[in-house]
Amino acid sequence: MSKHRPIQRIAIIGFGEVGGIFGSDFAGQGIEVSAFDIVFHSKNQRKPMLAKARDRSVRAAENLKDCIHESQLVISAVTASSALNVAKQAGAILRNGQLFLDINSVSPQTKRKAANYVERSEAHFVEAAVMAPVPGKRLKVPMLLGGTYAIDAAEQLRNLGMNTMALSDQIGVASAVKMCRSVMIKGLEALAVECLLAAKCYGAEDKVLESLATTYPSMGWDKGLPDYLISRVSEHGRRRAAEMREVANALREVGIKPTMALATAGRQEQLARDIARRKVVFNADDFRWRSLADALAPNRRHSAKRSS
Repeated sequence: MSKHRPIQRIAIIGFGEVGGIFGSDFAGQGIEVSAFDIVFHSKNQRKPMLAKARDRSVRAAENLKDCIHESQLVISAVTASSALNVAKQAGAILRNGQLFLDINSVSPQTKRKAANYVERSEAHFVEAAVMAPVPGKRLKVPMLLGGTYAIDAAEQLRNLGMNTMALSDQIGVASAVKMCRSVMIKGLEALAVECLLAAKCYGAEDKVLESLATTYPSMGWDKGLPDYLISRVSEHGRRRAAEMREVANALREVGIKPTMALATAGRQEQLARDIARRKVVFNADDFRWRSLADALAPNRRHSAKRSS
């Protein structure tokens, strides 16, 4: 793909939160955007997903081939567990010169396997490590790129309004940055869930937060940080758990036992299960962790008091 050729057609595989945001922002620039998601064929989800595509001026493709056809840039934005299979399927369809941008949170080894599938078609594989939540920054979310075509891709993507930086010409380095960072970031989320839900049951949450704010005054424990951390798990616990299992794979690849990564995955997934089991409904735009704690354990606080 020519370094100077403007991108006018983009395909997005996976039309969840990230795919929807990117699709909307690209279409807003007058770019032709197509998208495909397996839930387009879901009996229960097809109608709302097609409406979501229409609302964002994105063409909903009937299959992967229809989505990718004639697109200069193909963005894979699926779940961690689906990323490799999508690369395999796309590799059988892509043609010489198409740019395949894999933004999925998977291990370096998984990225390298995905690259092998894509490059069999002589398409250009570029890995991207997304370094912050997409909803707030949208196309401006910082991304680290890796691969032979990372430098050229970074320039082209910046021309689309994206915030990209070429990190390495080797596949896997950018993903390693993301994976190692996730040990800390998603681990902090899991710790916040476990710490504060327990503190709320004991009626000790205010003092716990006061102590954390005193110890780490710049983090925002006495402001919006607890709501933010727990909201991320509440909204995306299952997906983030799958990503942490990829982190565990990344750690194993270099001989490090993923003790904390797997514990984080378990805590993130458990909250998602608890929310589903209790049928808790919350407002993602006005999230309050205390309200969630009360909904999940309405009687535990009083039980803890009686047993003390």
